Amino acid sequence: MRDIMEIANGIPMWLACGIAVALVIIQALVFAKNAYQAGTKIGLTKKQMNGAMKSSAITSIGPSIVILSGMLSLLISVGGPMAWMRLSFIGSVMFESMAAGFGTQAVGVQLGADQMTELAFCMAVWTMILGSIGWIIFGTFSANRMDKVQHKLSGGNPALLTAISGAAIVGAFSALSGQHLSAMNKNSLSCILGAVIMGVLLWIADRKKVKWLNEWALTFAILGAMIITAVV
Repeated sequence: MRDIMEIANGIPMWLACGIAVALVIIQALVFAKNAYQAGTKIGLTKKQMNGAMKSSAITSIGPSIVILSGMLSLLISVGGPMAWMRLSFIGSVMFESMAAGFGTQAVGVQLGADQMTELAFCMAVWTMILGSIGWIIFGTFSANRMDKVQHKLSGGNPALLTAISGAAIVGAFSALSGQHLSAMNKNSLSCILGAVIMGVLLWIADRKKVKWLNEWALTFAILGAMIITAVV
């Protein structure tokens, strides 16, 4: 029987997954172009917009490295094309690994322990896709109505909307970090180190007026916490 990983890493899989990733890239370029045009209309200067794009690109380096490291583990389980496509869409290694594991378990295969079969691979792929399709459907039908929802929640007060958005972000990251902090293991150490390094870097950037450090702080905090935790 043909090795399933030959199929998972075959040219047809690369072509199929490449089409999906190409759509993501096109979408990003269209959004960037429209955002730039909108910025021009509301009076932002080219320097301001270029600075925002530069800061965003630099800030994304740290999280991207984390996703890349996670993709290596997913690559072993479901092959390069699927790992590349799924993390280009979702970016959550935890979700993708769990979904793939649930899919293979349904046909009696333990992901990462047992020999992957064609049926198990198909189940893993379908579970990863169907498990996240709800987000796409919800976003498709609710995106154009979110302005009304925001206005209703904030009562037309922009300051209150900013506070609500900030609180939601803090709550989301607190929920993600809470389970690692309570585990009292290396994950807990990594979370604490990341927070300490980030706090120190932002304090230095603010006191010394180092603009570039503000942009690179997240990347340094993530890499610093990862390296120290790995060494310890």
